Amino acid sequence: MSIRDDVQAVIDGTLRGEILETFEAYYADDVVMSENGVEDRVGKDANRAFEEQFVANVTFHGARVGRVAVDGDEAAVEWEFDMEPKGGPRFIQRQVAFQTWKDGKVVREVFYYNKG
Repeated sequence: MSIRDDVQAVIDGTLRGEILETFEAYYADDVVMSENGVEDRVGKDANRAFEEQFVANVTFHGARVGRVAVDGDEAAVEWEFDMEPKGGPRFIQRQVAFQTWKDGKVVREVFYYNKG
């Protein structure tokens, strides 16, 4: 598979609501992830725990993808999520996920978005 195919598989899995399953299949054991480029989470275990907590505390009402760009081993995906945190108001979050890929796995991902 090409990186473009792998990026599409991550998009498709996320849109189906298979966030944790997609994470397991397409993220490297040594993946580094962060929100807005600060406070890196290092390793699949730390990032899985973060993803599990996030998914457990949010109800997703929908998602859509805007632009997708792939250049070599890097990709950027524009997302829009309609979500509702437990105990909080429903809102739309727009973000860009910037990914670096190696051997069919995401090795680095930074989510860029405005808070609140």
